Amino acid sequence: MSNILNPLYIAVSWVIIMIHKLVSPIFSPDSGVSWALSIIGLVIIIRILLIPLFVKQIKSQRALTALQPHLKAIQSKHKDDRQKQSEEMMKLYKEHKTNPLASCFPILAQAPIFFALFTVLNGIGKKPPRAHGVLTIADVNNAAHATIFGAPISATFLGSTNGSVKIVTVFLIAFMSITTFTTQRQLMVKGMPKMDSSNNMMLQQQKIMLYAFPLIFAVSGVNFPIGVLIYWSTTNLWTWGQQFYVIKRNPTPGSPAYLELQAKRARKSGIELPVENQEESPQTPGSTLEIKGQRQQPVKKKRPKKK
Repeated sequence: MSNILNPLYIAVSWVIIMIHKLVSPIFSPDSGVSWALSIIGLVIIIRILLIPLFVKQIKSQRALTALQPHLKAIQSKHKDDRQKQSEEMMKLYKEHKTNPLASCFPILAQAPIFFALFTVLNGIGKKPPRAHGVLTIADVNNAAHATIFGAPISATFLGSTNGSVKIVTVFLIAFMSITTFTTQRQLMVKGMPKMDSSNNMMLQQQKIMLYAFPLIFAVSGVNFPIGVLIYWSTTNLWTWGQQFYVIKRNPTPGSPAYLELQAKRARKSGIELPVENQEESPQTPGSTLEIKGQRQQPVKKKRPKKK
């Protein structure tokens, strides 16, 4: 296993060392800030490389949203035959060239890198420290003694009695879990069209992810070195910002964010939207959006005819 992942160990450690060399003149080579910035830089490089996968993920999610009525029809038609139901669903996915697992692609793509980073940082925390990839013994000794807010970046919550380690790890684990929850909730509240919650597989999966992922991070985070927690917290923050931008600028058709964007564009151009596009509007039923700055035309009164 070590031989298979050795190229990843080399790549991860090389990126960390290169960034560390760039920031060392500013924060000093043995500073925990230098090593933390090296890990953050690694996240930025990885996430930039993963942008094509993220675009594919967005397209797949929108395709799945468009297929929901068809999926529901299949579920109703074959409600007593699970096998036939699965076959028809897979056939539908194949016809429309989409994949229900595409939303997991960015996470799955990061998994080997995450494992490689965990191995590299875990080696730094060993006694004596172990070098992986292009890291030298001098590098790992330097990193092992580097601290951030008084906590070594190689330390874990369960593996240390240091009070600073406990505080820093609890903060990072909480931040990691909160950003995971808010990112998923942001997608469900703003980025997805309103769906019937009964027997909706996609919505049920989203709800499971909303609560399961933060819980997984909270439980498993106590075993992660601080450096790994910095990595995962940074990538979560990137995901939140990236998703916020997409929902704001290019929302899924039919989603609350899409309706808000349409209403905003209509107000700017002075166009009145039909009632069906104003689900989120506080206007009374049957009314149109009020366009600010547009003069209301007076109603012509009927005059009595002259005899």
